Amino acid sequence: MQMKTLQQELTIVRYQTNDKVYYGVVEGEEILQLSSNFTEILNNELNYDGVKVKYSEVKILEPVSPSKIVNFGWTYAGHAKETGGTANLAEPFLFLKPASSLIPDQGEIVLPPTNLTNQVELEGEVALIIGKRGKNIKEEEALDYVFGCTIFNDVTARDLTKSDPQFTRGKGFDTFGPLGPHIVTGIDPTNLRIVTTLNGEVVQDGNTNEMSLSIPFLISWISQVMTLEPGDVLATGSPSGSCPMKSGDSVVVEVEKIGKLRNYVV
Repeated sequence: MQMKTLQQELTIVRYQTNDKVYYGVVEGEEILQLSSNFTEILNNELNYDGVKVKYSEVKILEPVSPSKIVNFGWTYAGHAKETGGTANLAEPFLFLKPASSLIPDQGEIVLPPTNLTNQVELEGEVALIIGKRGKNIKEEEALDYVFGCTIFNDVTARDLTKSDPQFTRGKGFDTFGPLGPHIVTGIDPTNLRIVTTLNGEVVQDGNTNEMSLSIPFLISWISQVMTLEPGDVLATGSPSGSCPMKSGDSVVVEVEKIGKLRNYVV
């Protein structure tokens, strides 16, 4: 059975059930299970295998296994100011996160020992999932390379990013990359509201239309440096309101048209 196309607004989820991993399309509280792998989905081969499962009864996984996680820093003037950065840059501050940092929705953010860091903060962001290989992409064609959008929490050891000459250590701990819970296709990433709550209290409230550097520019800019591969994650930066987390906290990053990414701090 052939399903809708990716040009429409679809919610694609990767999950585990009965010790097997599948992709599926979310419809209400159910998932229509696909026989398609990720490459086939990117080629618009959404083949429903006839099985429906309850969303609440499966283990939701990170939506992709990327070759790289590219992070753009200080793309919002307010966040740049609050973290000691430079607002309204002509180019973004760039850093990468390792794949070992990724955890799914409902996963645990594990605080490193206090002898390593005493200031771990949240940063709710919109993340782009690349849908096709691209190098030297023109800005006017950049959004054609986006498969869909998801949610990212760029967990940061702020004391280390301030003391180290670059951000790798402060951004790269295991579990410092919550991603998910799913990918939504067919939506415009340039006008999405981001609301982050910590234990139910709103700490971030921004919109991608407030970015000082546009999303098409960021895609084009990074593609001059490195080839983008299908499944790569581009985290577009955090609005203001980044704040510390402690063990026992619950953090939820909500992005309109996508959903909620919930994680627990231990």
